[in-house]
Amino acid sequence: MGAYSYQALDAKGKTVKGVLEGDSERQVRTLLRQKQLRPLEVKSSVKKVSSRKGKAQKSAGPLGFSFGGSNRGPKLKHKDLCLVTRQLASLVQSGLPLDEVLAACANQSRNPTIKSLILQVRSRVLEGLSLTQAMAESPRAFDNLYRAMVKAGESSGYLGPVLEQLAEYAEMSQETRQKIKAAMIYPIVLLLVSFSVVAGLMAFVVPKLVGIFESQQQQLPKITEILIAVSDYTVNYGIYTLIGIVLLILGFSAMLKEPKRQKKWHAFILKWPLVGELTRTAEASRYSSTLGLLTKSGVPLLDGLRIASQVVSNRHIQAAASEVAVSVKEGMSLHKALDQSREFPPLLVQMAASGEQNGELAEQLVHAARNQNRELQFTLSTLMSLLEPATILFMGVTVGGIVMAIMLPIFQMNSMV
Repeated sequence: MGAYSYQALDAKGKTVKGVLEGDSERQVRTLLRQKQLRPLEVKSSVKKVSSRKGKAQKSAGPLGFSFGGSNRGPKLKHKDLCLVTRQLASLVQSGLPLDEVLAACANQSRNPTIKSLILQVRSRVLEGLSLTQAMAESPRAFDNLYRAMVKAGESSGYLGPVLEQLAEYAEMSQETRQKIKAAMIYPIVLLLVSFSVVAGLMAFVVPKLVGIFESQQQQLPKITEILIAVSDYTVNYGIYTLIGIVLLILGFSAMLKEPKRQKKWHAFILKWPLVGELTRTAEASRYSSTLGLLTKSGVPLLDGLRIASQVVSNRHIQAAASEVAVSVKEGMSLHKALDQSREFPPLLVQMAASGEQNGELAEQLVHAARNQNRELQFTLSTLMSLLEPATILFMGVTVGGIVMAIMLPIFQMNSMV
């Protein structure tokens, strides 16, 4: 039985779309007619993939999945993945069979993409694949971390509690992202408004006053001459400058797609004041929370290190994380490998050392991640609270300078009368 997406007409002639399970397109059309729908189009929503059970296991790592990544299948939004994981955790812990869990999860979703994806996973489970292998056919929706957790849950027989942990982790990550976005919205909007106001003054207000000053044929103050020059440039070349900046950004982004250049750029970012420290803290938090969660769920440390290195977005730190995995594989302790890399905060190194000594590595890594996450949010809040008055000050000084440059010639004209 597979998942089929359809378009049909209801009794009022309105086009409706959805997803149904069936053994064939003919059966799905029959089901639609039974629902008083006239089918227009029915097609399988299951992607044809080359990795069946044997091939999937052949190309998979020790946990049953590939570390290489893939672009196959739909990509879920983070909030959708949180919702799906929470539903799966609740239903699995209720004691339902896995195929019924997936069917119920699909029925609860109103999003056609999610419904189709879950039904696709269910159809592969009914064919005999494990949940991990079925999810591996949609790696853009269920990444290496997700599948490693599911595999650990299946292997240990505690899939429900592991999914519960995964849901909590996903929700915590989503909450952190929302807080960061919310903190950045106001300063960004304020900056955009500031630049827009200044550009509007230069392009539309100042040129109308220039004619008045020129008709008086008097010596203008230096600040006014600078203002007029900037205004002339904005009117004559402003659009070309804007296009040039956009093209420069696009070209720079294209250059950074090359891994070596991207790694050098990310290493350069880490040297920036404040920004570098924020980046390092954020990456260390993501790395340690992922590694702690995987280790706590029963994933072997070496596999956890490989996966945790992939969730790091900074290429320079990612390379250091990969070297940590190699060093641990060669027999070095985790805390010494982290310390040797010189790219991870001392707190993480100390917590890893403590965890290795008392046998509570997973708990210590999770604790370190929480501390780093709190530090990151505090630093971001402080930075945003400083950025807001700095933006207002910039706006006030700029507009005040423009007003002064306009008013000085007017005062001079009044004194000559």
